[in-house]
Amino acid sequence: MKSNRKGRVNAKTKAVIALCILCVLTVVCGVLGVTGMPLDSRGLYKLLPWLPTTNADAWPSTLPLGLDLRGGVYVEYSAARPENSEASFDSLIEGTITVIQNRLTDRGYAESTVQRIGGDGIRVEIPDVTDPNAILDLIGTPAKLEFRDPTGEAFMDGSMVQLAGVALQEGEYVIQFQLNDEGAAIFAEKTAEFLGRNIAIYLDDAVLVDATVQSVISQGSGIINGMGSLERAQTVAAQIQSGALPLVLTQQKVDTVSATLGDDALSSSVLAAIIGILLIMVVMIVRYRLNGIVASWALVIYIILLFFLIAVIPGIQLTLPGLAGIVLGIGMAVDANVIIYERFNEEVRSGRPLKASVRAGFKNAMSAILDANVTTLIASIVLMYFGTGSIQGFAKTLLLGVITSMFTAIIVTRFLMKQIVALNNWDVKLFTSGVQTRKEEQ
Repeated sequence: MKSNRKGRVNAKTKAVIALCILCVLTVVCGVLGVTGMPLDSRGLYKLLPWLPTTNADAWPSTLPLGLDLRGGVYVEYSAARPENSEASFDSLIEGTITVIQNRLTDRGYAESTVQRIGGDGIRVEIPDVTDPNAILDLIGTPAKLEFRDPTGEAFMDGSMVQLAGVALQEGEYVIQFQLNDEGAAIFAEKTAEFLGRNIAIYLDDAVLVDATVQSVISQGSGIINGMGSLERAQTVAAQIQSGALPLVLTQQKVDTVSATLGDDALSSSVLAAIIGILLIMVVMIVRYRLNGIVASWALVIYIILLFFLIAVIPGIQLTLPGLAGIVLGIGMAVDANVIIYERFNEEVRSGRPLKASVRAGFKNAMSAILDANVTTLIASIVLMYFGTGSIQGFAKTLLLGVITSMFTAIIVTRFLMKQIVALNNWDVKLFTSGVQTRKEEQ
């Protein structure tokens, strides 16, 4: 009897310690996620908040906001299919996107996004920009194509290139080029001077090709090898020949999203999400009693963990569709808890002790949880792979939300329930209704 009593005391003590540690971690991570924290007395190094904020005096969030929440300019183009081109249209589209993205990055718009929409469309989004004309001029300006010697000095520009195309030589895709008379004379002199050294081709001050001169090119025509794939060779050849965008773009739509509208959308969306989460917590507590409190705690952990992952994983921007994906993920997390608690209640009502009911409830609920989440995972992966723009933003946050909800339901909720049950000889009516008042059998 003494050893059993001592074992129960030790189990309760461990449960109290575990719950206290998890509670402290939840509070600390939640506060840091919202407010951030200075890491030194001067304030030079900061742990930025994970969650978005509309407070102008607050530190910037580590979570990048999309155009619809942050404000900026977006432009949509349609690309004309070239009549006489050896390169495939898909490779030319990709080359055009690359050139536009590089131009924007070089001009300081590192957070801009350039995406393909449909078969022949390109969408450009630049946050924190109020003048669309400056962006349109930047995108529409012909590219600056230069040939530079090993010292970095430009000796020829793209106007001297007459033709550049793809050929297959000895099983390798190469670029064949032809220069005009002026370019041929210059190139012959430079290839003789720098034989065995590298001559680079720059596009908008970025290296496009860096090739070793293997022979003197005196007739104005030569080849560039080392391209690897056919798509790479086609894209580079198109960029060399045009000296500008590989495709002719026609502007279809341009619009400006004000930062004020973005702040209003973010504020209203966050407020709606908070209200919805609080209502969910109230319903869970009313319906599942003590387990509802456990579910609310697990939901808070889920939200903190989800926003942390979104903040640290590159390539994710928070948009209004992305917020919808987060809310849907919260619904999936709650749905998993509902399944677990219903199975738990069934076991309790059949007369099983609480500890055994926790084990059986999770075991019986696992297949339903996995089935529901796996189908949603497949749908989000398909949307992320085939979708564009806001659809991809929705799919990415939904994918992370489902993975995180599975973790919190299977790991966190189970851990919390086991520790709560170990705390006390609970009256089962604190967990469910429909049973006679009794204490858990030890």
